[in-house]
Amino acid sequence: MVNAFAMLLVLTAVLAWFNDRFVKIPTTVGVTLAGALASITLLVLDAFGLAGSARGIAEQLLETLDFTDFVLNGILSILLFAGAMSLDARQLLAQRASILTLASVGTLISTALLGLAAWGIFAAVGISVPLIWALLFGALISPTDPVAVLDLLKRARVPKRLETLIAGESLFNDGVGVVIFVALAGVAGIGGAAGAGHGELDIASVAVVFAREAFGGMAYGAVIGFVGYLMCRGMTSHVVEVLITLAMVLGGYLGAVSLHLSGPLAMVIAGLVISALQHHAFFPETSEHVVIFWETLDQVLNVLLFAFIGFDVLLTQTTGPQVVAAVCLVPLALVARFLSVSIPMRLLRVGERYGPWTIRLLTWGGLRGGIAISLALGLPPVEYRQPILAATYAIVLFSIAGQGLTVMPLVRRAAVVETPQPD
Repeated sequence: MVNAFAMLLVLTAVLAWFNDRFVKIPTTVGVTLAGALASITLLVLDAFGLAGSARGIAEQLLETLDFTDFVLNGILSILLFAGAMSLDARQLLAQRASILTLASVGTLISTALLGLAAWGIFAAVGISVPLIWALLFGALISPTDPVAVLDLLKRARVPKRLETLIAGESLFNDGVGVVIFVALAGVAGIGGAAGAGHGELDIASVAVVFAREAFGGMAYGAVIGFVGYLMCRGMTSHVVEVLITLAMVLGGYLGAVSLHLSGPLAMVIAGLVISALQHHAFFPETSEHVVIFWETLDQVLNVLLFAFIGFDVLLTQTTGPQVVAAVCLVPLALVARFLSVSIPMRLLRVGERYGPWTIRLLTWGGLRGGIAISLALGLPPVEYRQPILAATYAIVLFSIAGQGLTVMPLVRRAAVVETPQPD
């Protein structure tokens, strides 16, 4: 495991160096595309018998690391906490109605639309996928990747209110998406979380699981965030403060999972608590060290994650119908994202006003990433898994390559055109 991680780290560093030195596109996009290109090249060479044992070594490396465990039980807690900690908690609280509506109602709408679309597309190309499994696909592909979104926002000077809306929605819809996925997985008989386990959609059971995971996770996150604040308050050593926050995140996430609460939502809330109380928790001379540590760790793990996505193409084996279905679902994912953003935004216009460029930015800037792939890879090895995995990779790679490379002009345009309204 250690050797495999070291190899991934070396390969990622080489890709990041090459991108920063010669290509000069956003690092997350660059390393993902470079990793995918390297994987595809290896597949082509292997098809002609020219890869030797390289493909086998690469596949063994990826299987040893286990993408799902690497993300969901590894770096996800750190990435979400660091992202939330970097936000202005007071500004986010002022926009809570917009953010929570987009993250909850929007994710539910996207799950339903994409699930129904996938069900129809799979059937049209001759792939039999039950409706509950298609909805599982809708749940895992609906959340946007907060790491990629935050990285884009840092590159453009958008109004604070717009930045908080986009970043906050992305952070919270990750947690909401995972909760919906867990609830539907129980209905499908995966893990026994909820429902009958025979594909029968029990709305009451799903609602109970959703409430326990979501609201319980947020309450738990508030508690561990406040405990972390109390432990850090009065400390004069930045090393101890870093150690406390790191233990709070990693230990707190494991605690949430063991209590069957939403770990992602818990980490977002814990990060917001520390953000809100940061000036009281840390002395000025130690605060800078803590903030720099989390920013650096966030960026390093971010690059590792996206490199892993690129390399993981090696493990995807597809058939013709699966490729056709995946290609058809790419534009449908964008349509579902647009509707899941625009419908809640229309509802919010009564109390808050956001312009049309906000909807466009939320749609095109809604990049998918590691959580979608890790949830798809975590599905049990049944006949429905492979078409779902192929569609997930297609949407993620398109969002990173197509949307990630073209979203910056839209971000800058939105920054100029949108005029924030007073809350």
